[in-house]
Amino acid sequence: MPQTSRDFLRHALATLAYRAAKPLRDAPGGFHSFRAGGDSRSAGQILAHLADLMDWALSMARGAPQWKDSQPLPWSQGVTHFFAALKAFDDYLGSAEPLQAPPEKLLQGPIADALTHVGQIALLRRLAGAPVRGENYYLAGITPGRVGRGQAPPAKEFD
Repeated sequence: MPQTSRDFLRHALATLAYRAAKPLRDAPGGFHSFRAGGDSRSAGQILAHLADLMDWALSMARGAPQWKDSQPLPWSQGVTHFFAALKAFDDYLGSAEPLQAPPEKLLQGPIADALTHVGQIALLRRLAGAPVRGENYYLAGITPGRVGRGQAPPAKEFD
């Protein structure tokens, strides 16, 4: 079945949501301020950056690129902000509105950057003593349009 660039991007966003849900869920108390080192970003700063990336991607898709650095929110509010920004971008991609940015640029810029930062949060969880289980993501139940906190259960996790 042929897949459009928009379909591919929506699958990438669903992948991002699935991968992000694990390390963002059930974070230990105080995790938002946890850092790997003295001048590195805190988990809360990385989470705020994730939402900023999705807001930026949406602004590019609409043809009016705009970057905004938001301040970290308390963890659960930051998670809500990220998933809301992700959904807004996915909703736009799922609409008939014209895509005003090259799909390849949206993937190589904000989407790929967000995947990297999700990995950083997962690493910070491990360093903070609250690791998330590894998973065979090839087997994961990732569905375009499913971009919220509620994701399919893992198909095959491992330690």
